[in-house]
Formats: sequence, C-alpha cells, structure tokens
Amino acid sequence: MNYDRILIRYGEISTKGRNRNKFIDKLKKSVRIALAPFPKVKIEASRDRMYVLLNGENGLEIIGKLKNIFGIQSYSPAIKVEKDVEALKQASYELVNSQFKEGQTFKITAKRSDKTFELNTDGINQTIGAHLLKNIPGMKVDVRNPDINLRVEVRPDAIYLSSETIQGAGGLPIGSSGKAMLMLSGGIDSPVAGYLSMKRGVEIEAVHFFSPPFTSERSKEKVIDLSKKLAGIFGSLTLHIVHFTDIQQAIREQVPENYSMTSTRRMMLRITDEIRKKQEGLAIITGESLGQVASQTLESMYAINEVTNTPILRPLISMDKTDIIKIAEEIDTLDISIRPFEDCCTIFVPSSPKTKPKREKVNQYESYFDFEPLIQEAVQEVETIIIKPDSEHRSEFNELF
Repeated sequence: MNYDRILIRYGEISTKGRNRNKFIDKLKKSVRIALAPFPKVKIEASRDRMYVLLNGENGLEIIGKLKNIFGIQSYSPAIKVEKDVEALKQASYELVNSQFKEGQTFKITAKRSDKTFELNTDGINQTIGAHLLKNIPGMKVDVRNPDINLRVEVRPDAIYLSSETIQGAGGLPIGSSGKAMLMLSGGIDSPVAGYLSMKRGVEIEAVHFFSPPFTSERSKEKVIDLSKKLAGIFGSLTLHIVHFTDIQQAIREQVPENYSMTSTRRMMLRITDEIRKKQEGLAIITGESLGQVASQTLESMYAINEVTNTPILRPLISMDKTDIIKIAEEIDTLDISIRPFEDCCTIFVPSSPKTKPKREKVNQYESYFDFEPLIQEAVQEVETIIIKPDSEHRSEFNELF
C-alpha cells in the first residue's frame, strides 16, 4: 500500500513553551532544505506534529533524508483517513495486509485526541482488531512483541494510520540556538564537536588555518571533505580558510619553543574571534578534550582563553578518545580525519610543549613583537568557501568584508 505522507514527531521541541513556534519554524526550514530535491512535497506544521505530504515523490528516499535532521524525535510513513469507522476498517486492512507475512502477529495502538469520535481507544482496538483477524487468515494478536504495530491516531482533522516508527536524530533544529564559529582542523575531534553543537541547535561556520608550503593542498582538500560531511546535515556549510604561514613563522622566531604552541592557539583564537564578529556569531567551538594534549590542560586553556571573552564551547571536554572515535565513525568523518596529511596544528610542534603555561609569561613573549598587523592581514585575506555535500564547492576571496 502506498503511503501519502510522513508524520514527524518533535521530541524536545514539545517541552518548549511560548517559543515553541520559533523552534518549529527552524525545523520546517531544515526539512525544506533537506527535501529540496523533491519539488512536489508539501510541508505542513502544527504545534504538535509536522507532515510531509509526498504528492507522488519517492517516499523511501525522503525517509532516508529525514534521518539526520536535528529536532526530529521520530517519524512514520502514514496514511490519512476520513473520520469514519468503515473507512478506518478498510484502510487498516489494506495497510496491514500489504505487510503481513504468514505467521506474523499484530497489535493496535490507538490514540484519540479528538474525543468526539464515536469509538474510544478500547473501541478502536477491538473493532479494528476483530476486522483484521476476520479478514487476514493466519494473523494472530501479540500485544507485547508484535511483528506489526498498527498505530491509529484520531486527530481533529482526520485519522492517521502508520505501522512503522523510525528513530530520528533528536536534539534541536539547527539555528534555534544561534550561530558559532567551529575551529575545524583536519583531525578527528573538531568535526565531532561541530556535529554535537549542531545537534543542540547551533548553526556553525567553520574556520580552518592553512600554512602553505608547510601544509599541502591535500590537507586543505581533507578539511573540505570533512566540511562536506557536516554540510550534509543542513544542506550547506560556510568554510573560512585563514592563511596562517606568516604568523606561525613569526611565533617560531619570537616566542620560546616551549611556549610556541600556547601562542599559536592564542593567535588562532584571536583571528577566529574577528571572523565571528564579522559573521555575527555568538560563540567559538573547539574540539578540545581535557588533558588530551599539552594545549588542552586547564592551565593551557586558562592562558589561551585570555585573548577573548567570547564563550568557548567545548562539547568534547569530558569525553574519552574512544567515545569521540565512535561518534566520528557514526557520522562518517573518521576515515577522512585519519588521512596522513598534516595541518598547521601539527607542524612546528615543540619537542617539549609547556603543559602549564603562565599567562604573564606568554604575554611577555608576545609583547616583543607586534602581531596585530599580521592578524589583521590574515583576517582580511580570508578565503571563504560555500560547501555543498557531494558537490563542487564555490570559492571566493574577501567575500565577507
């Protein structure tokens, strides 16, 4: 039997009060972007449910597209039926009979939000159950672990039938929590941090630091491929590529080796914050996990954070590497991240980086050289790329400024 719509359940959005409609609007936008390849679909949203009307489009492909949209708790292919007992019996028979295989069991799960309908939930269960048992030979009831669970939802406008519930991505719709800049390296952690931030409703733009000739074009392509994976969640991603060579060389020449990593991270943060201001972002996201490397001790974070009062979001801060790798596998970024092409965080690494740097020390070392002109030059020469999933990307210089 052909379904004519997909019923979407909100999950966490349902806990929102007066702002619920804003969250629903963001989710509707996400669904519309994801389903852009299907021009005939129509999206209807209410406070309690959202419906994707298929209008002849490929339902299986659309089901796959909905799987990664944040803000969807679960969804079901469904049929809309008029509020008539005979019509309900006939539609229920057609749906279940199209799925039934010899020896399978079923149950009815009824929900009646429209109390004016002539049958209550027990009446629906008994009437429809009896009709199916009578007309489908070999079918049996199993209320605990059925092969087919026919859901009957009586709403004010109509009755909706479904027999499959697909788990959604959960979380909040992208954009409902504002915009932030993701410091995206070529490693395992930062794409996962971006993914988890998007799951909490954050719209992200990525910032990557590129140091030719010390980092190759292959390392740049690696980051673009990671960006494509993240772009697949929302339909596109803005990637800002910062040419960082001159600043890294200045740090190497002016700052003692054991403080060079601390200073490098501070300069990256300052530049990212300048891009954030231009893009009207509200926070910066990093892939830091406490104690994982020298720059991720509390003492290092304290020294590095000094250069900005912008909120720094660290979704991975308490996670083990094995947990991070597991998520990277799930979102299909791990194989890209482990390609053997260095980024600017891995070049010029000191043999003994300071794990407990002092703010006053790093400030003293940086005071011997005026980094500000180099920082402003790097910001002005940012290369911005609009990333689309599985497609060619478009590159523009000075697009922001």
